[in-house]
Amino acid sequence: MTDQAPSAPALVDCVIEDPRWDDADLPALSETAARAVLTRLGIGPAGYEICVMGCDDARIATLNTEFRGKPTPTNVLSWPAEELAPEDEGGTPDLPEEAPDGPEAEIFGPVELGDIAISWDTCAREAAEADKAFTDHVTHLVVHGILHLLGYDHVRDGDAELMEGLETEILGKLGIADPY
Repeated sequence: MTDQAPSAPALVDCVIEDPRWDDADLPALSETAARAVLTRLGIGPAGYEICVMGCDDARIATLNTEFRGKPTPTNVLSWPAEELAPEDEGGTPDLPEEAPDGPEAEIFGPVELGDIAISWDTCAREAAEADKAFTDHVTHLVVHGILHLLGYDHVRDGDAELMEGLETEILGKLGIADPY
């Protein structure tokens, strides 16, 4: 019998609605991406939870219509459990170029950071069009979605530069080339 350290509890709970995600091992890709994002931001992954749903274009188009009023498929959607974007004195979220405050850990159980949905069809098409490895593109989109859960956005140019810089840095540490 070998002594093995207990494995860390899963940070990501994956819901697979489209079986094509099984071959890509979305749970492992998502777990790796989530741990890399939280580690880079100085947030210890223990005590946090994220739900990632692997679906198809039809399902994500329905979600995009319902939540964003856009009746088309997209690559990734995210729903933060809590608004973490910086606010100005008037309470308006999303000051440009300012990093969001991180989530606060709870002592009574894990903190739910939010949910992400990712579409197989759109990811596969985008990866092929950009001549990128599918798993690299999926990892990028999960990193992108998690940054949204943590209050990052790309509406303004400065915010986009901040978010894209983090994505590039995190992906680089995972051995994935700059997606931009």
